[in-house]
Amino acid sequence: MNEKNKIYDDKMTKTINNLDGELATIRAGRANPHVLDKLAVDYYGTPTPIQQVANVSVPEARMIQIQPWEKSMLKAIEKAILTSDIGINPTNDGTSIRLVFPELTEERRKELVKDVKKKGEASKVAVRNIRRDGNDAFKKLKGTDVSEDEIQDLEDQIQKLTDKMIAKVDKAVEEKIEKIKLNENNYINSSKIDELIQAIRNYRRAYPNGQRNLEIYILDLVYELMENE
Repeated sequence: MNEKNKIYDDKMTKTINNLDGELATIRAGRANPHVLDKLAVDYYGTPTPIQQVANVSVPEARMIQIQPWEKSMLKAIEKAILTSDIGINPTNDGTSIRLVFPELTEERRKELVKDVKKKGEASKVAVRNIRRDGNDAFKKLKGTDVSEDEIQDLEDQIQKLTDKMIAKVDKAVEEKIEKIKLNENNYINSSKIDELIQAIRNYRRAYPNGQRNLEIYILDLVYELMENE
């Protein structure tokens, strides 16, 4: 890729990454720790992601449990959830916070599908705007030491790049919609998930200084398995 197109490649890639982050926060049937990704709390004067001040787990298929390492963070975490767009009222028992997610209704699934499509279209617009900016910049190269053939190559490259990124948007949107539309019976048997979660808990008890985000990482793998089941 020509170095002049590298900046537009980076911008488009950032757009795709932002879309992936937004889609990850949309609940698709089961409790997903990623719904907390955009939430931050004030930790000694610094906005800090919840996952960095608490242990986030999924003890049940439709429940997220948040246990801060410092009890003083409970109210801050609760407030962050209440003022967010998660739409779930947290339960604070004095040591941890629980979020219980209701089963998705057909109406709610349709709303989520519309939201996913809307985010996908916004990402496509962003990608095309980046292409437009690139083409505008290339046109300004006429009359310089850059030949017309080189300018045409730049325009062809950015068009191919745009097509690739648009395809990525379509794929991300399609996969998310499929996940939202899945019926409960399409998921892996919940007992298998419970067994896996329990195994993760046992690991964490045995190795308390292990990777704090291990459970979230493993759950991501579970969701991927559920999609392919």
